[in-house]
Amino acid sequence: MDSINICTSSKNYSVYIGNEIVHLLTKEVEGYSKIFIVTDKHLESLHLQKLTQHLPEIETHIYIAPNGEHAKTFSVFEDCITYALQNGFDRKSIVLAFGGGAIGDLAGFVAATYMRGIPFIQIPTTILAHDSAIGGKVAINHPLGKNMIGAFYQPELVLYDIQFLATLPSKERRSGFAEVIKHALISDPTFLQDLMVKVNSLDSIPVHDLQMFLRKGMEVKANIVRLDEKEQNIRAYLNFGHTLGHALESTAGYGNLTHGEAVMIGIVYALQLSIEVLQLQFPIKEFTTWLESLGYKWRIPADMDFESIFEWMVRDKKSVSNTPTFVLLQEIGKPVMQKVDKSLLQKTYHLLQA
Repeated sequence: MDSINICTSSKNYSVYIGNEIVHLLTKEVEGYSKIFIVTDKHLESLHLQKLTQHLPEIETHIYIAPNGEHAKTFSVFEDCITYALQNGFDRKSIVLAFGGGAIGDLAGFVAATYMRGIPFIQIPTTILAHDSAIGGKVAINHPLGKNMIGAFYQPELVLYDIQFLATLPSKERRSGFAEVIKHALISDPTFLQDLMVKVNSLDSIPVHDLQMFLRKGMEVKANIVRLDEKEQNIRAYLNFGHTLGHALESTAGYGNLTHGEAVMIGIVYALQLSIEVLQLQFPIKEFTTWLESLGYKWRIPADMDFESIFEWMVRDKKSVSNTPTFVLLQEIGKPVMQKVDKSLLQKTYHLLQA
């Protein structure tokens, strides 16, 4: 088992990552008045019993949310709050976010807002959630933008048992691993090289290697969050690939294009912009060939019009005065914030469109 210390201005806590470590939860939830598990329909049938068998004899209630981004709506959020009130949860209760990134976002936002804040623990079950489970960003979506209603609210603990990753379908493995690749690009050329040499299939990564890659990705995020908890400056680097990615995801309709699939397209777009704007020296052909071998479709979908996508990018949280601001790379491991002219955005968009 590996452990990472997350240090922020508001709270310090631990991340535990390893195989078959869910039993550690027993001690962590002792002393709370009630336990509020938020999970989804998929996890209910696959893994919920593995979690509940390790809970102490404390009154426990389980809320089953819709799968994926469909959990991150006003109506589901309100339903969670109503469920908590009806079952008498108080400020000594604890929320367990048992699922992927969407469940972590929903459950964390419920914890942040219920009675002005109650404790919660992140128990991620996807590769994607290795990114979202730490750092304290919790949110739901708005029809006009992803993660537009939310808070910075840190968990008490992150318990990342990688046994739960074994049942992930290939599509979800690709979605999650996009964030691992992102962490390598913004932090360390050696990390990126290790990925490109050792990972030939996302369905057959040895458990030891997978744990190592996930730990490295989480360490990258932990180091940034330590310096900038509330995204006043460098935390925005973690949004590399997300300006276009979120726009594509929103345009396709939440859940129709996975977060990681959209972000990977956004990563290739940001790399191409980095080459154009900052003269980044990067073997983009070799990189995209590797992505294709892993099953990624990195070209922008042909049916997505630039002007519509540009409107979404203007609404991005990093935009200033209606001008999209991108995270670009001067070199691997050296990200910068950069405003990019609309004409270049359009030219690059059409260059990469299918």
